[in-house]
Amino acid sequence: MSQFPDYLDVDYTDGEGQTPEDYPALEDKIEKAIDVVRIGLEEYDNPAVMWTGGKDSTLTLYFVKEVAEEFGYELPPTVFIDHFQHFDELLEFVDHWAEQWDLEVVFARNEDVGDYVDSEGLEPGDDIPVEALSEHNQHHVRNILEYEEESFPFLLDTYVGNHLLKTVALNDAIEGQAIDGIISGVRWDEQEARADETFFSPRHDPDIYPPHDRVQPILQFEERAVWDAFWNYVVPESVPEYPAGHVPQDYDDLPEGLTHEDIPVSPKYFEGFRSLGSEVSTQRSEQKPAWLQDLEDTTERAGRAQDKEDLMERLRDLGYMAVPLAAVASTGPVLDVLSGAL
Repeated sequence: MSQFPDYLDVDYTDGEGQTPEDYPALEDKIEKAIDVVRIGLEEYDNPAVMWTGGKDSTLTLYFVKEVAEEFGYELPPTVFIDHFQHFDELLEFVDHWAEQWDLEVVFARNEDVGDYVDSEGLEPGDDIPVEALSEHNQHHVRNILEYEEESFPFLLDTYVGNHLLKTVALNDAIEGQAIDGIISGVRWDEQEARADETFFSPRHDPDIYPPHDRVQPILQFEERAVWDAFWNYVVPESVPEYPAGHVPQDYDDLPEGLTHEDIPVSPKYFEGFRSLGSEVSTQRSEQKPAWLQDLEDTTERAGRAQDKEDLMERLRDLGYMAVPLAAVASTGPVLDVLSGAL
């Protein structure tokens, strides 16, 4: 990584000053996503895909799979951050579709925190003494976060907990796997802290994170467009028996003979969740499935708890995911969008 990023030829300004309105049709959004993915697979020596099991990262993974298969690229591994507070259904979803799609999954965990939690039998919300952690984690708590308390709660949606369980785990995985470009599913409209992201975003400060780039193919998707892509492309192309364009109206509204295990959409979304942060701090938004809710006039992450209004902006500065080809003709189904087929 000593020469990074000298071997790359990517435009770090691509997307600067843009919004989803610059990509008005679903075809426009998909075309750009495919363009960004193809450049990413061409340019980076050791890319990986961030996969949470949520809708955005699964859509991103789908585009990567399609482009890799269509143009003969090697499918990169996925990185799954295991923060120890996931919904059981989400873990089952990830395991199932990793097998179905023949994925290599790298589980990024802060083992030091996890081992202490297991050894002490802690539950979410219990305190963890800072002095009980490794020197590596204490450095992050004291020197990077400048946290002065003697302990912190074992909770994901807090400043210290989020940093140790997600950011440190991710950065350690990036360094351990020598990843130079991590393909992630962040979107401009999801949070204010992400509104100024570009499609290729450098993370080159070695004092904060292992130098790498973020490759972000679906910045231009609004929440509604994500679900439109699922019901018109991701689901029918992954499930041959699924009729394209069928939008389930409730939990049980699946075509005859199909179960939730057949559908690459987490059952939690069918139950009314719009965001899948953690089992401890995420609540369903409504009873109806996520895609039937008022996506335009309500907040996507309203069901998540946070202890600071500026948590995501601060995590961005520390290295978490919130921080900063011509048209291709093809015979692949989703890639047909580039030649006008919707």
